[in-house]
Amino acid sequence: MIQEFSLNQINRVAKDLVSSFTSKIVLLQGDLGAGKTTLVRSLVKALGSNSSVSSPTFGIVHEYNLTDDVVFHIDLYRIEHFSALAQFGFEEYVDSGSYCFIEWPQIGMPYIPEDHHLISLETQNDHTRKISFT
Repeated sequence: MIQEFSLNQINRVAKDLVSSFTSKIVLLQGDLGAGKTTLVRSLVKALGSNSSVSSPTFGIVHEYNLTDDVVFHIDLYRIEHFSALAQFGFEEYVDSGSYCFIEWPQIGMPYIPEDHHLISLETQNDHTRKISFT
């Protein structure tokens, strides 16, 4: 799926994505400011959480409760060495069976199962993004 959307349509896009998920591991890529965390906020809401979602860049992992599950929002932007993944238990999060939304996933790819989704965001202008979903 590839489509353009305006930022005021992001909740609808998130609902469409959630209904298409066949895996709970979702990788997000895009330049700084492309809207990865904004999309995660809408995805968490579409999954039924009322949690306040913020960027986990400095905390690395944020956890949000759902009715019968949990969402781990992981940001690997600041991870410089592969060994740091083991220090905060990255593999355990990915293997937990819970939703994992992972921003800047490149360094973690050895731990990512083949069964995952990839969402790429590209800024078109201040109010429009292009999204691809596999």
